[in-house]
Amino acid sequence: MHFRHLLSLYILVAASACQNPEEPALTDRAETLPAPAAAAGTERVLQVATVSLKPEPFTEYVQLTGSVISMNDATLSAETAGTVIETAPLGKRVREGDVVARLDDRLARSALNQARAAARSAQASFKLADQTFNRQERLFADSIISSLEFENVTAQRDQAAAALSQAEAVVASAERQLEFSAVKAPFDGTIEEHMVDRGEQVAPTTPLLRIVNTEYVRVRAGVPETYANDIFEGTPVQVRFSSYGGTVREAEVTFVGSVIDPESRTFTVEIEMNNSDRLLKPEMIANLLLTRETYEDGVVVPQNAIIRDEDGYTVYVVEHGRAVLRSVEPGPSSAGRTLILGGLKAGEELIVSGQSNVTTGDAVRVANSGN
Repeated sequence: MHFRHLLSLYILVAASACQNPEEPALTDRAETLPAPAAAAGTERVLQVATVSLKPEPFTEYVQLTGSVISMNDATLSAETAGTVIETAPLGKRVREGDVVARLDDRLARSALNQARAAARSAQASFKLADQTFNRQERLFADSIISSLEFENVTAQRDQAAAALSQAEAVVASAERQLEFSAVKAPFDGTIEEHMVDRGEQVAPTTPLLRIVNTEYVRVRAGVPETYANDIFEGTPVQVRFSSYGGTVREAEVTFVGSVIDPESRTFTVEIEMNNSDRLLKPEMIANLLLTRETYEDGVVVPQNAIIRDEDGYTVYVVEHGRAVLRSVEPGPSSAGRTLILGGLKAGEELIVSGQSNVTTGDAVRVANSGN
């Protein structure tokens, strides 16, 4: 018993001898440790970026995809039978009225010569019949010949006149057939395709070649019937062609269809465009932005500032250094921006970055604030 007490006392004395005289006792050190940060009562402050809302114009667009079509694109066909002896080369630029294909016209020329000969014969017969009629008419007036004789002379002249008219019609037809052997361009354009080769025998209506004029083109697209009351001739439109790096071309709607396609539930619009540089080609894809409505003074926010949940749409604004949740009514969106129809007003400070980390009432520090 006494031995245990002596051992305990020895341990305490040894511990006291090893302790640094400048350090406080173990019990004193515990009392001087700083309290944990949570116990200090400090409030977290979150960093956010904001923009100050102000009235600005906003344009609502209807986004469509269309395609380029040529305003003048024709397939020329034979109007008479014959053998193809010449076609304009592919890529050749031709003017209206230029011959772009020829058929062998020897038979047509022969037929025309025969028709003209027959017409000359008919002309001579009519001239003789007419002279005879004029002489007999005077004799009949003097009662030298009978009425029957004069009627025969009159009939002969009428028959000669009819024969002459018929012969002249044959000549006109033969001339027309000869003209058909030379196929002419109906407009300025470029030879784009051959359907037949030289030496081929063709019949009337056989396609020969295709001619296209792309100096002016149309962009055609289908607009959903929802916008039937919003799109008119003259509606501004921005046209982009991804093939040319997205360069924007400003234009106007030049045609609005008056019927709805029952399958696509769309109506047709067309935009005529100058293509003097001939960069646009038929069937090229075009991205269109048709102006639906323009707002002069609207509250417009970045789309990513809007939070959507089961209760609707909300944003965070800063009031007196704290985040405040605000319900909003978004309107149309365009190019990453949304028009706010209700819930925000000009002059408020909208959180556009960091809003996913805050809750209502959080203290915030604004960094990189926009205007």
